[in-house]
Amino acid sequence: MAKATQSSPSVPQSSFKKSIPIHSQPVSKNQQSILGFFKKNDTTNPSASNGSAKQSSAPVSVRKPFRKVGLSQPLTPAPSSDALNAPSSQEENISSGEAGGLPSPVTPAHDGAQLRGNACPRVPVTSITSSPPDRKGKTVNYAVSDEDEDDFEPTKTRPSRGRATKRRMMNLDGDSDDYFQGAVAEQSELDEDMDDFIVPDDSDEEVRRPKKRKRPSTNRSQKNSSPLPATPLDKDDLEMPTGSTTGQWTYDPENTKPLRPRSDAATNAVAKKPSQKRKEKAHESEPDQRYPWLANIKDADGNPPGHPDYDPRTVYIPPRAWHNFTPFERQYWEIKQKFWDTIVFFKKGKFYELYENDATIGHQLFDLKLTDRVNMRMVGVPEMALDHWASQFVAKGFKIARVDQSESALGKEMRERDGNPKKAGKPGRDDKIIRRELSCVLTQGTLVDGRMLQDDMSTYCAAIKETIVDGLPVFGISFVDTATGQFFMTEFVDDIDLTNFETFVAQTRPQELLLERSNTSVRALRILKNNTGPMTIWNYLKPGKEFWTADTTIREIDASGYFVSKDRDGKEVWPPVLQEARDKEFVMSAFGALLQYLRTLKIERDLVTIGNFSWHDPIRKATSLVLDGQTLINLEIFVNTVDGGSAGTLFTLLNHCITPFGKRLFRLWVCHPMADVAKINARLDAVDCLNADTNIRDRFTSQMTRLPDLERLISRIHAGSCRAQDFVRVLEGFEQIDYTMSLLEEFGSGEGVIGQLMSNMPDLEDVLKNWKTAFDRTKAREDGILVPERGVEGDFDASQDRIDKILADLESLLRKYRRDLGSASIVFRDNGKEIYQLEVPTNIKNIPRGWNQMSATQKVRRYYSPELRNLVRQLQEAQETHGQIVKEVAGRFYARFDEHYKVWLAAVKIIAQLDCLIGLAKASSTIGEPSCRPEFVEDEKSVVEFEELRHPCMLPSVADFIPNDVKLGGDTANINLLTGANAAGKSTVLRMTCVAVIMAQLGCYVPCKSARLTPVDRIMSRLGANDNIFAAQSTFFVELSETKKILSEATTRSLVILDELGRGTSSYDGVAVAQAVLHHIATHVGCVGFFATHYHSLPTEFAGHPEITPKRMQIHVDDDNRRVTFLYKLEDGVAGGSFGMHCAAMCGVPAKVIDRAEVAAREWEHTSKLKESLERARSGVYVPLGMQSDVAWLLKGDITEVDERALDVMMKAIEAL
Repeated sequence: MAKATQSSPSVPQSSFKKSIPIHSQPVSKNQQSILGFFKKNDTTNPSASNGSAKQSSAPVSVRKPFRKVGLSQPLTPAPSSDALNAPSSQEENISSGEAGGLPSPVTPAHDGAQLRGNACPRVPVTSITSSPPDRKGKTVNYAVSDEDEDDFEPTKTRPSRGRATKRRMMNLDGDSDDYFQGAVAEQSELDEDMDDFIVPDDSDEEVRRPKKRKRPSTNRSQKNSSPLPATPLDKDDLEMPTGSTTGQWTYDPENTKPLRPRSDAATNAVAKKPSQKRKEKAHESEPDQRYPWLANIKDADGNPPGHPDYDPRTVYIPPRAWHNFTPFERQYWEIKQKFWDTIVFFKKGKFYELYENDATIGHQLFDLKLTDRVNMRMVGVPEMALDHWASQFVAKGFKIARVDQSESALGKEMRERDGNPKKAGKPGRDDKIIRRELSCVLTQGTLVDGRMLQDDMSTYCAAIKETIVDGLPVFGISFVDTATGQFFMTEFVDDIDLTNFETFVAQTRPQELLLERSNTSVRALRILKNNTGPMTIWNYLKPGKEFWTADTTIREIDASGYFVSKDRDGKEVWPPVLQEARDKEFVMSAFGALLQYLRTLKIERDLVTIGNFSWHDPIRKATSLVLDGQTLINLEIFVNTVDGGSAGTLFTLLNHCITPFGKRLFRLWVCHPMADVAKINARLDAVDCLNADTNIRDRFTSQMTRLPDLERLISRIHAGSCRAQDFVRVLEGFEQIDYTMSLLEEFGSGEGVIGQLMSNMPDLEDVLKNWKTAFDRTKAREDGILVPERGVEGDFDASQDRIDKILADLESLLRKYRRDLGSASIVFRDNGKEIYQLEVPTNIKNIPRGWNQMSATQKVRRYYSPELRNLVRQLQEAQETHGQIVKEVAGRFYARFDEHYKVWLAAVKIIAQLDCLIGLAKASSTIGEPSCRPEFVEDEKSVVEFEELRHPCMLPSVADFIPNDVKLGGDTANINLLTGANAAGKSTVLRMTCVAVIMAQLGCYVPCKSARLTPVDRIMSRLGANDNIFAAQSTFFVELSETKKILSEATTRSLVILDELGRGTSSYDGVAVAQAVLHHIATHVGCVGFFATHYHSLPTEFAGHPEITPKRMQIHVDDDNRRVTFLYKLEDGVAGGSFGMHCAAMCGVPAKVIDRAEVAAREWEHTSKLKESLERARSGVYVPLGMQSDVAWLLKGDITEVDERALDVMMKAIEAL
């Protein structure tokens, strides 16, 4: 009924006037129908229906009364059709209104069957709805109970009234598993009456039963039936005689006065019913009204919000509240009290439901339909859509907990029967609900399902332990990529600025943090806040209890048996990295916090038992080019400074990998470019080989493009939570790898990097051959189950044989019934959950008396015989048992596959390295012309030379980029003192030089004509004028902090760029700082790099310095119009000025403001006056201040302040004088 009316168009006004007024109460027994009178009168008059409405002047909808009648039916099963025989002529005249038009929303009309009801003339279907009369109307059964979802009870019968319904059983077709589909379309119309559709929860059966409504008889006689209740009339209008009133009734279409109610009992009942107070629904009231302890929330320890020890993850429930809970409420709150800050998806039948505050969040954020469950507000999502909705909540920053049913309703009944045969079907209060348990908890930093992850990059959850040792901060860090099961460990002593820690955060950008409550420094917290995203999850763990000590961690690992070896008589064999970390107190404490947290998420064993542990060094000074956190940010290696995205970054430019695990490895390559010349040249040789013969590259790309994320999937197989379809993809993926490697062997192995990788590839053919016939892959893809071949799994074969035998018995029974009844038209028919109903044509009359009718149509009837009931029950129990065996068989397959985990992982890593090499080859061939292979030299003096260098990240968007030559070190000065107008391109030259060095040491071609350089050990940068509000640091403070790192960490092999140092303070202080720093790095440090400045006194100060050469950005100045043309060309010399007034004019600043500024600049510009004084001093003999300082230290005899290199530079400077 509900579905039919939902899809029907609105009734036109003319049809509405012709509709029959319907009332909720029948008329007196002795009163005859007045329906015939209305049919004889002119029904086109608009006032024809006035008498039918007592309290409302609005027209009465036809759909509403039918829906009300349907909703008043009890929810116990009722026959789906009562039309057992063809209606007689008398029945044609007095059949019910329901039969003639819309089917009941509770009792659907199957196959066009007509329902028997109150005797009244039939309302034509065409006047109510455009839907076909045989359309099924499904019950809107949104909140379904557990027992109602899967239970099959063919032995229960309910006697019916009347001869026609003898031995009749009810089938509620709308109670099938796909009931949600109907609910979606009908939800808006049935909001008001949703309570009538909620099946009582299984846990609520003994505590508070809903009041049952009396089910009206489906076989009423004509005598007791009335088409419609009569309209209450005024005493002045007519008198009610004892006989029939049909002839005495007068109809006055002009009478618009409201009619007075009758004085009989039926009318009084109607009048009193609306005055009864409606019970407030749960979703219409606040949670604290039903659960008073939610009004003042406290954590499990009784601490209120705002308390220093308040734990938002838990909630306090008073002991007395547990006595008032239903079993289902108790089951829910036992889990929810430990996950108060988590969205808990609770499995109920074919739905996952959210309750109370979680339901409110789901309703407000995603407009999920809000309704009730027992005493709680509730929203629900279909089981098949869980991944989608869980991803939506996780994307909003919520934690997600999934509570699954550990048994079905049928399994629960079997458990109760097998556990206590005498009390089968009579469970106690605690066992009467289906068992559920917490399955897993999902957070943004610990997602394990690849379908929920946003991209192919690693997502890290990091535990950080910080302490102070000898006045210096010491960090122990353990972090994990839960999608791959890869753990990383690191412990280091940091400097006062936490350089290593900042580098770690910039490299990994963890999505979830585990910090020790009250034991993390303010500086570390500020670095984390400044370098993590807004959706990062912060967890503060209690010291000792949740953030374990090293001793507790070791004890828990030993007790849990994560690393029990099968080869060493069950002894614990820790992975080498974890064994090495055993003696490191701080990193073991951090790993303990991570282990404890993963344990609460129910995923720690799946990840730890893989044994995939590695050391992580954020700096890697000895083997790689060091890119600290500030440099990664300044050079926009992974994240741009515009919107925080990846567009325009170096990683995006160079990343041409096609496999997900290749992309993750390439990110690590970019974080740590190589510093060894031999390794760099070996990688460049591989790139040349791949570009010289593109067959390898093209063949690898074509074969590996559709490869799944094997690194993540093999970790899911280890955990036993892989889908059958994904397991097939994994096997086919490794078969594809084996086939591809056989193709690449045709090109020869060689001695280079590619040859070494191919020779190290493990033999996959031997471990894959057993899987070719292990199970039916077609069924795994289509049905999602692993069906082993015959003889592989004995228990599976036995279970399948039992099911096949029962099916054969069913077919044999069907043939027997066909012979006994003499009809070949008898078939089995599934009707919702009622499977294998015996469908018999209506013309067969000799039905055995022991058969129970389940449903019927005009053409067929459906029965269960005692023998058939028994077989169906056996089949369902066998299928339930078989389902458990299928899960066990899948687990055995996964365990067998996981025995070769190291082989699979080794193959994945080799393919990832090949993918990265091919990606570098593609990047080298696509950066445009000119491009070249960089030449590395190992001279004593550092050198960085590029001819016609272009910024690689700007090439895709700037077609006419102007290249520049860069020469640092070698036979020229180490430092280029760069001056020029504002916006002349100084910062671009600085950045592209650093980016070109990174590309060269990655093993990639460089966008220039020629490149010659010594390996750089570290790139250090001081760019822009940025303050750090969150760290309470001013612009000048940030400048000096970064400069201090450069002065203390830079070496002769470092590349340093400083841009506009000193502009965060006054001109006097800024010039002094810039001059001192420039002198120190050029004279004492000896690194190569750029020093860009607007202090034009500096070129004069260092005019004779042997390691500093002046450079400028070429421009064309139009003084008359105050315009500057930027030529973006680097050339020798000193800029004539910064031309700030010209830039101001170009930006639209008013001319009178600029005129006044020019006057002030000429009079008060300190650096200009300083420059003039320096030029006058040079007319004589001028010794720079830095040089004077070094000489003073020498005269004092403190040789430690002036090293040998500084002496050599100073002697050259003196010669220049």
